[in-house]
Amino acid sequence: MNDQKYKSPLHKMTSTTVTDLWNDSCSSEELKYAIDHGAVGATANPVIIGEVLNKEMDLWKTRISQIIEEMETATEDHITWKVVEEISANGAKLLEPIFECEKGKLGRLSVQTNPKYYRNKELIVKQALHFHTLAPNIIVKIPVTKAGINAIEKVIYHGVSINATVCFTVPQCIAVGEAVERGLKRREREGKDISRMGPVCTVMVGRLDDWMKVIVNRHDIVTEPAYLEWAGVAVMKKAYEIYKERGYRIRLLSAATRNHMHWSEFIGGDVVITLTHQWQKRFNASDVEVVPRMDKPVDPNIIKELSNKFNDFRRAYEEDGMTINEFDSFGATRRTLRGFIVGYEKLVGVIRDFMMPNPDVK
Repeated sequence: MNDQKYKSPLHKMTSTTVTDLWNDSCSSEELKYAIDHGAVGATANPVIIGEVLNKEMDLWKTRISQIIEEMETATEDHITWKVVEEISANGAKLLEPIFECEKGKLGRLSVQTNPKYYRNKELIVKQALHFHTLAPNIIVKIPVTKAGINAIEKVIYHGVSINATVCFTVPQCIAVGEAVERGLKRREREGKDISRMGPVCTVMVGRLDDWMKVIVNRHDIVTEPAYLEWAGVAVMKKAYEIYKERGYRIRLLSAATRNHMHWSEFIGGDVVITLTHQWQKRFNASDVEVVPRMDKPVDPNIIKELSNKFNDFRRAYEEDGMTINEFDSFGATRRTLRGFIVGYEKLVGVIRDFMMPNPDVK
């Protein structure tokens, strides 16, 4: 096959395999680049929205001021979420042609529920149902916490496509797959349509690797350094095998890229790979061969070493490594939720500066 017909390695992947690409941002310029190279989806959360404003403030500062004026009694939080919704809907608009062409299975943009709601099913559900109304191609991010699993089943029943996030482990992926199946079966029993639903379950592969490295330093563990780059890949591949065996009607999505294996090892799988603009440009300029590797197992010696030395890897890799009640206390979960909450509060600070400029700053 002549590689010259493809715009880039990522374009070759999306053109010759069933693996899909999403853009890990709703920045207009970055999303246009990604779509041009084969992307069929995108994502947003308060951290990403903050990054979008940092890059594209000139496109949004007038509208933010208008929102503040229109919502004259609204709190900082209400204004912040209105801004999140409008920027997300703007990104979703760019993906609508793909959404319509693919009959709802592709062309979606993820919007994340408030990370502070991670313990409250009812608040997650209420916000998810609201986000579902923002655009026809919205997919709602829900954290894989104890409350989040319960919320996923309920919103799937209501016809909302979900992106399960804050997920790092095989047990979490299984719990999500089961919750989605319960929700879909409830809809089917009542004769409700599921044909245009496109749920995904994110595995934050790089964040699991990050957590393994925290444990190494915390407990002075000595292991092969390269092995620490394979923890997330191993979980993603095992979860993929289980999804195929059990026939879950949800796709896996990889996120939190830290090295090329978080792209190259998943090529060929019926999965989604979400990449930042920076990683897309890096991979498009690389000489990594675009060949299917998803079905190639991780070296058993790596699995054995990680399992022997890291209890949290065993918890992440084994099907029964943890219960739903333990999801919230897993180290990578706490670390990620705390980061998302800090990012949200930083975004609120940006909106505060619009609403009530600091009098000490000229």
